[in-house]
Amino acid sequence: MSTPNSIVPSETARHVLWMFGREGGYRPGSFTQRLLELLAHADNVNMAKLALSYPAEAEAVRMAQYDEDGVARLYAIASGEVAA
Repeated sequence: MSTPNSIVPSETARHVLWMFGREGGYRPGSFTQRLLELLAHADNVNMAKLALSYPAEAEAVRMAQYDEDGVARLYAIASGEVAA
């Protein structure tokens, strides 16, 4: 289900950083906040279904939860060091 992190816009990276309590993030609107929470709690099947409609959000949450360097990569995206 993994997709390239280049699909994650800087704003999405900042929202996910906030959701996971990391500096450099900021709180999204209520819909996006609930979507990110849903993605964070989804099993693999439901994550894949949600990723069809929300690929950037799903990839950013997956990075934060499962990639060893995912949070660092989200910081890089949020700060503009990686092309979105």
